[in-house]
Amino acid sequence: MAAVLLPDKMTETRAEIRLPTQELRDDLAFFTKVLKMRLDMIYPADNPEVAVLSGHGLRLRIEKGAAEPPGTIRILTEDPDGFAGGQRILTAPNGSRVEIDELNPPLVLPITEHAFVVRRLADQAPWVIGRAGMLYRDLVPSRLGGAMIASHIRIPDGGPVPDMVHFHKVGFQLIFCIKGWVDVLYEDQGGPIRLHAGDCFIQPPEIRHRVLEASDGIEVIEIGVPAEHVTEIDHVLTLPTSQLRPEREWQGQRFVHNVGTTGEFRPFRLPGFVARDTTINANTKGVASVMVAKPDGQEKRWTVHHGDILFTFVMKGTMVLEGEGMEPFTLSTGDAFAIPPGFKTRYSAASGDLELLEVSLPGVFSTEQL
Repeated sequence: MAAVLLPDKMTETRAEIRLPTQELRDDLAFFTKVLKMRLDMIYPADNPEVAVLSGHGLRLRIEKGAAEPPGTIRILTEDPDGFAGGQRILTAPNGSRVEIDELNPPLVLPITEHAFVVRRLADQAPWVIGRAGMLYRDLVPSRLGGAMIASHIRIPDGGPVPDMVHFHKVGFQLIFCIKGWVDVLYEDQGGPIRLHAGDCFIQPPEIRHRVLEASDGIEVIEIGVPAEHVTEIDHVLTLPTSQLRPEREWQGQRFVHNVGTTGEFRPFRLPGFVARDTTINANTKGVASVMVAKPDGQEKRWTVHHGDILFTFVMKGTMVLEGEGMEPFTLSTGDAFAIPPGFKTRYSAASGDLELLEVSLPGVFSTEQL
């Protein structure tokens, strides 16, 4: 008799969240009719004590006499006003709290809490381990009331980076390389792009990307607006994408890969300095500007700016930062500072090799010489 070959059976795995109940009938009505979940299983038939429901990406096991507390369920929807009769907070018969919220809430930019901030590398601010094992140093601890975050990021040991395709829900994000190199893939921008020291990326809001590999000791400056923003993993998109669309916009902003060696230095907003434009002001339609400035040997004068956020990182060399009514700060490579609008400052005693990274929001603002 010939043998009968049966197909291999696929192993199925499920996960459930267990919740307690006192009266299953009451909870069934709430979860199926109010929350629009599907009943998948119920037993025993003569006196049900367990029900399994699914919906909205969630699987629940509601069990009579379960020892767990009722817990909280969050349901995110594009139409919260049309879900559950428009109620935003409900309580199930078993005591579970149910929160209804926006699936894609609008990005909220906090009002800037202006302050004069100086952060020196010599002060030994702690490095903390962040996403994908990278080391982070906070350059503006106050984060100006949540308006922005400035991070000095380094990877001591280079090689492949354990990253996934992801995106950030931000208003503005800059990656400026100050040492080494890093390879990154970006949505609709072709194959891997290598960022060298002196180069920068503008990552438009929600552009998918993945860090591939970095050199030993790479260091970058990352600026994000607002300070607290969500990073989401995209488990569907594969990079690189098949299309090459350099002109594509994400929320009005274009991806920028600015190569530092191609920049031309021109007179800067500060007397005694010249700067090269990274084209970020144009490609973000005025959201932000990123400039690299260096001294030109001319007289340095006191100035006042009338922007919102003005952040500067010392990439090379030394200088003295003078602020009205304050003791001067001697700054060197790795130091950073933020200057509030209307505050009088002067950059003096600049070394010949001084290089400053200046990030401003908005991209266009006035500077008054005093």
